[in-house]
Amino acid sequence: MSASHLKYSDITGKIIGCSMEVHKALGTGFQEVIYQRALAYEFELQGVKFAREYEMPIFYKDKHVGTRRADFLVESKISVEIKAVSQIENVHLAQAINYIEAYNLEVGLLINFGAKSLEFRRFENKKDRDLWG
Repeated sequence: MSASHLKYSDITGKIIGCSMEVHKALGTGFQEVIYQRALAYEFELQGVKFAREYEMPIFYKDKHVGTRRADFLVESKISVEIKAVSQIENVHLAQAINYIEAYNLEVGLLINFGAKSLEFRRFENKKDRDLWG
């Protein structure tokens, strides 16, 4: 399946493009919050609608058990998690997948600014997939 056939590929393409611009300007070595602030500014410059540190409820069965703040919720559709680590590990991947499932979102991105080249992973929510057709 080509990238143009992926759900919300236009939006994820903009997010990745903004992330590349930030990584190109800042490089590696900063804390996650610096990249998060820079990316928020780049989103503003590029006209990407987003909420930063968007608090979302977490449920276990039907019981509210807490909240988690997504680094970004873009266009009210895509969870974006930011990392600034030398390499993405399985725990980071699992975290990003768990968030989109817990938030009942269809698509998520994990973006790592800590590597020499920008790293990103795109995820689709496989849980209850038939709800979306």
